Amino acid sequence: MIRKLLRRVFRRAEPVPAGPALIPLARHGVRREQISPAALKVVARLQEAGFKAYVVGGAVRDLIAGLQPKDFDLATDATPEQVRALFRRSRIIGRRFRIVHVMEGRETMEVTTFRAAADDRVETDENGRVLRDNAFGTQEEDAARRDFTVNALYYDPADETIVDFHHGVADLQQKTLRMIGDPHRRYREDPVRMLRAVRLAAKLGLELDPAARAPIRDMAPLIENVPASRLFDEMLKLLLSGHAVECIRRLRDEGLHHGLLPLLDVILGDTQGGRFVWGALAATDERVRSGKTVSPGFLFATLLWNEVLASWERRKAAGETPMPALFEAMDEVLDIQAGKLAIQRRVAADIKDIWALQPRLATRSGKRPLRLLEQPRFRAAMDFLGLRATAGEVPAELAEWWRSFADAEPEARLAMLLPAKGERPRRRRRAKAQPAAAAEPAA
Repeated sequence: MIRKLLRRVFRRAEPVPAGPALIPLARHGVRREQISPAALKVVARLQEAGFKAYVVGGAVRDLIAGLQPKDFDLATDATPEQVRALFRRSRIIGRRFRIVHVMEGRETMEVTTFRAAADDRVETDENGRVLRDNAFGTQEEDAARRDFTVNALYYDPADETIVDFHHGVADLQQKTLRMIGDPHRRYREDPVRMLRAVRLAAKLGLELDPAARAPIRDMAPLIENVPASRLFDEMLKLLLSGHAVECIRRLRDEGLHHGLLPLLDVILGDTQGGRFVWGALAATDERVRSGKTVSPGFLFATLLWNEVLASWERRKAAGETPMPALFEAMDEVLDIQAGKLAIQRRVAADIKDIWALQPRLATRSGKRPLRLLEQPRFRAAMDFLGLRATAGEVPAELAEWWRSFADAEPEARLAMLLPAKGERPRRRRRAKAQPAAAAEPAA
């Protein structure tokens, strides 16, 4: 109670904008046709019911930057219960922030009620991180609660205007990522904002505003207080952004790489392990930017492999049997990560499958290669082997053999198999000469 009273008395006053700028289509270039039809329907329904409703945040930002948004979030002055009453296929979710998921066709729209200004109604921990915030307010207060100016943009499909309270459009055009409010307090409210700043700057080619950049190095330890599940989600967004290489470099520059993943210290060094991970990140970026799918399991398998390999080699040197030693090493590395990143069970299972197949891919004889083709994660394991070959960890000829073997016809595969150990190559039997047919007597 005393802490809250002192905070109220000594709180620094935030600058209040004179009013929002209404930016027309001619200045921002975002047309109604670029918005998801499902988002247009939900916004129209809310507006017809007398509520304010907008496409908000990242979708607007990306469209202005010339990028295709992955999803379209909506903001409204309707409460979650009022939104729920308007849409039959909807549900209220969340404890920290109560929002509504509206199912429209095959899409799910995330509808958020305008948040009120931060005050004593917001529940925080001892470090200032927001634990629960379901106080609703005005659109202006909601804009002030958003993290960066480029995310505080509200697009109205009805007249194709953008409501901009904090000069976010100008910042985006000037290639600047600027924090709304005091960066120290905003990072304390949610330390993940430091990671988000790095990801957005890399993705959009922006420079961090000096005021937003200055506190990051000193406040980086606050990330230790972030729940492991949120940290996993944010790291996944960063690594699958299509700009993972640039993101990792910026993490290093801002002093944020320590403690997130042991591999981040490894890849920033000039080691064989580092070259392997850099190659994996570059390949992932290329796939994402070309519109191809990327498996989180494959990505984390590549990022954590060097830790597994080091543990595996130590165990084998201590006399452990190779395969049991590998499984012990896998469990050890994933257990260490569990304290920092809550890797989902499904993703962890994929990671283990890819790792466990690596020793088996060293075999090219007998029936084993044919059986490996039937494994669900065979293709991912083969691609993983290719990365290892590129890094010089295994012979390039081995990876090339598996690519050819996987794409060959059944008959050709049998011919490619090497003889099993101690087995002599099979010799083809020569066909016996058939006796000449007796000549038919002349008529």
